[in-house]
Amino acid sequence: MGLQIFNTVTRSKETFQSQVPGQVSMYVCGPTVYGYVHIGNARPMIFFDVVRSYLENQGYKVNYVVNFTDVDDKLIRKAEEMGASVPEVAETFIGAYYEDLEGLGIPRATANPRVTESMELIIEFIRDLENKGYAYPNGGDVFFRTKKFADYGKISGQNIEELQFGIRIDVDDRKESPEDFVLWKAAKPGEIFWESPWGPGRPGWHIECSAMSRHLLGDTLDIHGGGQDLQFPHHECEAAQSEAVTGKPLANYWMHNGYIKIGEEKMSKSLGNGVLVKDLRSQYAKEAIRFFMLSTHYRNPLNFTEETMLQAVRGAERISNAASNLHYRLREAEAMNDAAAATPEWTQKLEAIRSMFHAKMQDDFNTPDAITALFDWVSEVNGLLAQAEVKASDLKAAAELFAEMNGVLRVAAGEAEPELLDEEIEALIAERVEARKQKNWARADEIRDLLQEQGILLEDTPQGMRWRRK
Repeated sequence: MGLQIFNTVTRSKETFQSQVPGQVSMYVCGPTVYGYVHIGNARPMIFFDVVRSYLENQGYKVNYVVNFTDVDDKLIRKAEEMGASVPEVAETFIGAYYEDLEGLGIPRATANPRVTESMELIIEFIRDLENKGYAYPNGGDVFFRTKKFADYGKISGQNIEELQFGIRIDVDDRKESPEDFVLWKAAKPGEIFWESPWGPGRPGWHIECSAMSRHLLGDTLDIHGGGQDLQFPHHECEAAQSEAVTGKPLANYWMHNGYIKIGEEKMSKSLGNGVLVKDLRSQYAKEAIRFFMLSTHYRNPLNFTEETMLQAVRGAERISNAASNLHYRLREAEAMNDAAAATPEWTQKLEAIRSMFHAKMQDDFNTPDAITALFDWVSEVNGLLAQAEVKASDLKAAAELFAEMNGVLRVAAGEAEPELLDEEIEALIAERVEARKQKNWARADEIRDLLQEQGILLEDTPQGMRWRRK
């Protein structure tokens, strides 16, 4: 059937087909950079990275864009609190975002456009809306006429009347209708601003993504992603203003990940139960964090507790240990120059696991079941390693399958560094003893740390320093 994606607009799974064969344009709404990344932000960061990785695994070239909202009300308030400028606040937290990105094992996007660097594009986009009768100015602000856009409500699945009574909308007497939303905001005294045809001000929240995605990826995206909380109003407004200008669908496939709960409660600032990624990274390996995030289907709620994280740690370690043992055994076998082909029975087992992995990933990126395929691989590999004699070709085939599956999910550590040989350990210990005699504490500590990383325990005995592996 090919890759199936659940499209939020149609509320059904659809067979994925990119507009340009072999290429995918994908836009995911990024952070408003006024604070550190929390785990609610981290879920789409990790999940849509997996979407990109799997599409690349399938041979697509993915043009992946994630924006930075680097000016809005939150940044202005944060700048006042910090006694800094809005650009200074943005730079601080964009830097922190990139640190978290690297700490979660996520490559950077193809592009990370910023609102402040896209002002001409945004102003031009609003002028197009105004010329087409979809936008109107009032008091220095510019608003979008939602009643003129017939499909308003298609992302959230509600019509305008339902939206009026079912969802809180900001009241503003200058609006023609309560559900109209702002495209350009007049600057208040002392606020950062840009000059525009409607006076000094800055963009509304929704318009930025429309302008930047069109500039970088064209009128219609293959995939537009983000958290479930963005369906309304952000993506609803984004689709309306984009399609009003172009007359084309903003995206062919809309994807939204579910919420993260903290101990069964929805994470929110009002409850004060947020968890920052930088704090999580100080406690857990990136593989465990990714395992946790991908252990539940992306459209379902994900519950964060100490127990669910410990389960993720154990799961990631089990896969990592099998991979490490496999690679250690493979290095030994390759040294014997075993060039025979993999055995048919072993090849058949691996192909069954590979088929399961891809079947689950093609079923709307079912990562929990894809992880199950990795565990099936662990069971088979552990059985293989229990044998006294194993062909290097069988070990190599298993390592290649691990690289293929884990290269998409990255929930386990890759190939481990070769362990130190016994004679190398003895030499390092002797060097450390001499360094301590010379009071070269820095070198002594460096050797100690190296040995600890290799799982070497040092023991003082009456006969001198001894060592053993954990």
